Amino acid sequence: MDNQPHFIYLFLLHSFIITAAGAYAHANSFTKLFVFGDSYVDTGNRNFTASSWNEPYGITYPGRPAGHFSDGHVFSEYFASWMGIKSPTPYRFREIRPIEYGMNFAYGGTGVFETLVAAPNMTIQIGLFEQLLEEKLYTEDDLKSSIALVSVSGNDYNAYIARGESLLGLPAFIVSVVKQLGLDLQRIHDLGVPKVVVMGIQPLGCLPEFTKEYSYEKCNETGNLAALFHNLLLTTVVEELKLENGESEFVMLDMYDAFMSAMKKHEDETGTSELKNTLRPCCTGITSEDSCGDVENGEKKYNVCIDPKMAFFWDSFHPTQAGWHAIYSVLKSSIANLFRTELWGSF
Repeated sequence: MDNQPHFIYLFLLHSFIITAAGAYAHANSFTKLFVFGDSYVDTGNRNFTASSWNEPYGITYPGRPAGHFSDGHVFSEYFASWMGIKSPTPYRFREIRPIEYGMNFAYGGTGVFETLVAAPNMTIQIGLFEQLLEEKLYTEDDLKSSIALVSVSGNDYNAYIARGESLLGLPAFIVSVVKQLGLDLQRIHDLGVPKVVVMGIQPLGCLPEFTKEYSYEKCNETGNLAALFHNLLLTTVVEELKLENGESEFVMLDMYDAFMSAMKKHEDETGTSELKNTLRPCCTGITSEDSCGDVENGEKKYNVCIDPKMAFFWDSFHPTQAGWHAIYSVLKSSIANLFRTELWGSF
């Protein structure tokens, strides 16, 4: 009887090792990541005229502008970390950087349709992927161990409003966006990617661009309702795709709740600091006409907070690296459950 606790301990330890080993093997069975979408996952595809290539972008990591729409890492890099691989090379640099971990086709500012940014939309991005497959850059075996990550974070809706379209017509436009997104997800899967992960939309009304009218004190209710409607429709589309293709083939990440939970935690943790107000961005234009990264006649037209690591939002639309890390931390368990594995690798 004296040895019973010791035996139980050894049994539990052995069970944990077996479970962990199986989870690790499962996570590493995915060796390539193909990324599609916008600035939430873009790691350098936009040309050098984009703000992501201007100071102070990249100030936290890598310490200089690197084409990321943040002060450091963006969501796709955290997702690659979960897979246990390096962040895939942007399509733009495919000929000068390694492509063994997949490829990133995302372009900041784009959507499923044409937006205000002259860059490849989702349809064209998938076309670029298809072209590389036709060129045999990736084999069928490569694709069997791959995941696609898809981000549509609201640029279609920003363009809709900027063009002066009626708010009364927004629900119908949201329906058309989600319908096209569903077709895009199916197309990616049909090209041979066995697991397609789509990010739900974040609480649009909580982005600094829409909270500044309230002095960054509260979220815009209309924006959040639009986001919830988008996510409701997308949930239905993903469920239909699962029925048609297989339960495990498509995964939707709840970015809305992840943002909300991460923002609440940030507010609780920052206490009375300068950036207690979670909705206030770290980098802002000096005037209402200026934006983060703007320079005029060699003069900076923006201000940066003392410590970006203490801020949740970086600029008018994007989280800081710390914000993305907080969002990823909230999503860890749900991703683990969706993939029936544990998360390995971290920044």
